[in-house]
Amino acid sequence: MSRPLCNHYAALLSSTAAAGGRDGARVSGAVHCLVLRTLPHPPPTYLLNHLLAAYARSGRLPLARRLFDAMPDPNLFTRNALLSALARARLLPDMERLFACMPERDAVSYNALIAGFSGAGAPARAAGAYQALLREEAVVDGARVKPSRITMSGMVMAASALGDRALGRQVHCQILRLGFGAYAFTGSPLVDMYAKMGLIGDAKRVFDEMEGKNVVMYNTMITGLLRCKMVAEARGVFEAMADRDSITWTTMVTGLTQNGLQSEALDVFRRMRAEGVGIDQYTFGSILTACGALAASEEGKQIHAYTIRTLYDDNIFVGSALVDMYSKCRNIRLAEAVFRRMTCKNIISWTAMIVGYGQNGCGEEAVRVFSEMQRDGIKPDDFTLGSVISSCANLASLEEGAQFHCMALVSGLRPYITVSNALVTLYGKCGSIEDAHRLFDEMPFHDQVSWTALVSGYAQFGKAKETMDLFEKMLLKGVKPDGVTFIGVLSACSRSGLVEKGRSYFHSMQKDHGIVPLDDHYTCMIDLYSRSGRLKEAEEFIRQMPRCPDAIGWATLLSACRLRGDMEIGKWAAENLLKTDPQNPASYVLLCSMHASKGEWSEVAQLRRGMRDRQVKKEPGCSWIKYKNKVHIFSADDQSHPFSGTIYEKLQWLNSKMVEEGYKPDVSSVLHDVADAEKVHMLSNHSEKLAIAFGLIFVPEDMPIRVVKNLRVCVDCHNATKFISKITGRDILVRDAVRFHKFSNGICSCGDFW
Repeated sequence: MSRPLCNHYAALLSSTAAAGGRDGARVSGAVHCLVLRTLPHPPPTYLLNHLLAAYARSGRLPLARRLFDAMPDPNLFTRNALLSALARARLLPDMERLFACMPERDAVSYNALIAGFSGAGAPARAAGAYQALLREEAVVDGARVKPSRITMSGMVMAASALGDRALGRQVHCQILRLGFGAYAFTGSPLVDMYAKMGLIGDAKRVFDEMEGKNVVMYNTMITGLLRCKMVAEARGVFEAMADRDSITWTTMVTGLTQNGLQSEALDVFRRMRAEGVGIDQYTFGSILTACGALAASEEGKQIHAYTIRTLYDDNIFVGSALVDMYSKCRNIRLAEAVFRRMTCKNIISWTAMIVGYGQNGCGEEAVRVFSEMQRDGIKPDDFTLGSVISSCANLASLEEGAQFHCMALVSGLRPYITVSNALVTLYGKCGSIEDAHRLFDEMPFHDQVSWTALVSGYAQFGKAKETMDLFEKMLLKGVKPDGVTFIGVLSACSRSGLVEKGRSYFHSMQKDHGIVPLDDHYTCMIDLYSRSGRLKEAEEFIRQMPRCPDAIGWATLLSACRLRGDMEIGKWAAENLLKTDPQNPASYVLLCSMHASKGEWSEVAQLRRGMRDRQVKKEPGCSWIKYKNKVHIFSADDQSHPFSGTIYEKLQWLNSKMVEEGYKPDVSSVLHDVADAEKVHMLSNHSEKLAIAFGLIFVPEDMPIRVVKNLRVCVDCHNATKFISKITGRDILVRDAVRFHKFSNGICSCGDFW
């Protein structure tokens, strides 16, 4: 009676072990109770082995260990079952102790040990276990212990994780010697290993020599080819497949996206849908990434609708990808709507929203969402913290940025290069270039972003010598610059009037570094010639460009024409700016300024009528200063501040002191046909002067005054701020739309060249 019952229980436990999970644990416990009640004690070892395996597979490892300890006659199968369970649970010390105590071992024992080490991220120890297997002299059931297909597959993965080409080739040789070369079970990991090591020729050879290739092998080969940027070859393998599964299609979509072929990825996705292939979260994630890179908002919305129809819209992976896609398509409100509807969020979801706000110029919202994330108990990783610090840098918010710096130190994330780079950028953009350089020097490793952040920081201050010295040092260290690095170098040359040096760097960028100039590089060159008064050369440069400048490029030339009084080139620049961006007020404002300086008020009136007719609005100038975590914003002639009376009293006192020191108002930037006395009055109440007066009243004397302005500082305010810094003995940092100005003891860091 007991033998058939034992077999029945064993069959039940086998199916339970295969199922696993909570149901498996419940059934295992129920069968265990039946065994104790209905069978003589002790039950047969083979039945207890089935019970132990069922407990282990269903996650009840403590019960499995207790059962093992109580077994009177454990055998090799018993020990292997527990060893495998300990390996899956990544309990390496317990796994090693059990392995060491085993009176006999077979290939399954070594497979469990190798899998345990590999799964716990210790591939070198997995390789050591394999070497021990090769030295093993034990004989099990009359045969010497030999590696199995599972052993060799695990070792291929370990060699791949180590990136050890020599070990990988040795394992491959042993696979061939043991006769496993024809098995897809070992062939697919070999193809993957060689591709990850950059040995795509070896991967292709293994693939071509394999008979009876299955879909897994094809998928692995396609992944390897795409990883090595061999798109045409990957496409050839894909088209040659007789049968494709959803992983095949997803691999192509993902690989094309990662290789910058987002339009082709969309085409493959369309084919995938047309053939009725099931789409999972990974497919949606990849195709939404492609839409984001293309800024293909309409296609992204269609895919969003499809996720709703297929009930994937509540998937955390898909939701995060949707937030990222809408952010990159400059539709931050839709990104926010998707984010708010997500019922479950992880660190990736929160980071996608924070990065999205930062990319769309919504730095304050990024900081707010970061705080909300913390209240939800989600701990930031290095990428999240680096992203919110970058938002503070874009806001020029040193106070909040410094708080996040402290968080990075307390959390242990400060050494991560993502965080360190963001901090260097923060201090550089907030005008604390010395702190930025100190943080840079403390970093153990510098990548391209680190160097570019510091180069750009010095460039914003117009420190051309320091910028170029850093750039040359970067090249000597073997770090390859990118287009952003050259924008920093070219802008430093521009702001210091180093035309020949800037021209040399521009040619070197293309010839020596293979970087194709973008609109920003061309604008830097236009600025380089224009600032130095070489307007004819700027015109010639533009005429030789492969494409027309963007609106910023034309506005840069027009601004220089206003400063130099060159009406001919100025009108040419204004006409082209109007064609490029009809709603850009810069063409009207700068032409008004040029006509006003010549007293041509009828022309000024005509231009203003044109602005009204076309409903073009000039962005009003404003300046702001942060004090005690509150932002104080000022506009010209602003009377709305609670301390307005005190601020204007301070300004009157400053004006009288400046006049005593020899200050003379520069009324050339006033575009109104009024008396000079009225012009002087209008200049005296500019927004940055109000913000500086507020800072002198409230900011402690041992701290610099930091002001941000949304437009370029006018000539008069620049001159006045020099006098104020000398009279008060205070350091004043003004970040305008173009650069930083550090005023100290009557001198500006820009050398009056901006």
